[in-house]
Amino acid sequence: MKNIPILLASFVIVLQFVSCKTAEKKTVEYFPDGSEISQWFGDTAKINPDTLGVQLNVADFGAVGDGLTLNTESIQKAIDEAAGKGGGLVVIPEGRFLTGALFFKPGTHLHVSEGAVLLGSDDIANFPFMPSRMEGQSIDYFPAVVNAYRVDGFTITGKGTIDGNGLKYWEAFWQRRAENPKCTNLEVSRPRLIFIQNSQNVQLQDVRLHNSGFWTTHLYRCSNVKLLNLHIFSPAAPVKAPSTDAIDLDVCSNVLVNGCYMEVNDDAVALKGGKGPWADTDPNNGPNMNIIIQNCTFGFCHSAVTCGSEAIHNRNIIVRNCKVDGPSRVLWLKNRGDTPQLYEYILVENITGKADRLLFAKPWTQFFDLKGRETPPLSMSNQVVFRNIELNCKIFTDIKVSEYDKLKNFTFENLKITAENGELNKSLIEGLNLKNVVVNGNLIE
Repeated sequence: MKNIPILLASFVIVLQFVSCKTAEKKTVEYFPDGSEISQWFGDTAKINPDTLGVQLNVADFGAVGDGLTLNTESIQKAIDEAAGKGGGLVVIPEGRFLTGALFFKPGTHLHVSEGAVLLGSDDIANFPFMPSRMEGQSIDYFPAVVNAYRVDGFTITGKGTIDGNGLKYWEAFWQRRAENPKCTNLEVSRPRLIFIQNSQNVQLQDVRLHNSGFWTTHLYRCSNVKLLNLHIFSPAAPVKAPSTDAIDLDVCSNVLVNGCYMEVNDDAVALKGGKGPWADTDPNNGPNMNIIIQNCTFGFCHSAVTCGSEAIHNRNIIVRNCKVDGPSRVLWLKNRGDTPQLYEYILVENITGKADRLLFAKPWTQFFDLKGRETPPLSMSNQVVFRNIELNCKIFTDIKVSEYDKLKNFTFENLKITAENGELNKSLIEGLNLKNVVVNGNLIE
């Protein structure tokens, strides 16, 4: 009997241990296809640049921050020396540092200090024509201002700005478009702002990515990528910044976009991956899988999230807990008639704000080319869910289908929509499921 208090105390300790262990157990989340979401997606911790090795200030290599001196050679020397030391952090200090194309190497990182501007050259001669990837094609093209090829663990940190200095490129594009309204985006030579390819464990955080000449952030064949608290901007006036997509994911997997602000004169997040009648047989192309876009704010853009127009397969795409303030579309399904496409298991939830349209899904005919194929390939958007959305818009759904593309198994759940045009043509979606969808105060069944 004397041992009873000791036994009770031991029992209480065991219960407390079990209780603590139970409390520590994290909630398991799932992608739309039912596969488990890795705990990796729940970690939004910022990288401490002080942990990234030796720090090399570009000013120590002769770079001048006057906004006029071309510093490409000096900054590249800093990158090369960091690589030679086994890795390190290349630091852009306060000032305006003009540069052409920079190429980061394994083990190197970029830090743009607060008050610093890494300013892209507006002379395309400072961007060497070379093998690259653009618009769903592996072609020779111009590199970006910041490039990282096969740089696992590459990071960009700091609260400074990488500015593409894009005005002359935009003006040249619109001049060419006036001369030839059918000109392609590639006809006017323009650099992107950031291009990262064949790299894993990439993290970009806090920087301001502004005024790109072409796409702003392009990732090709990358995995385990985190884009955290970026501010991405290009203007729609007084000169429109054409094709300045905020984020282009091109054959990427396991990507987290968290806490970013995006306002650009094209798509905010665009899911790419290849184009053409036989794009799905080209080994350079492929799917985007396991993409989470959350806690973001979208200003004006053509679409908050777009599948296409150069995409063959997007699967497990989640857009959640976001605010929209002026996109032309929240979700755009570009059904490109000359490319086989499968967009599947897409979830858009917990969205508030205003946009011209919630959903836009129509055949995409710009630059249509079957390249000798007799009939267009088939395309499908399948298993798409809109849930818990409160939106003020001009048009609720803007949908059109052809005999070569299908919309299948869509769910609209807990929607509160105020729209000038609240039409939903149910006949265009095979397997449409409606749950508590209220448009202009009326329940749609």
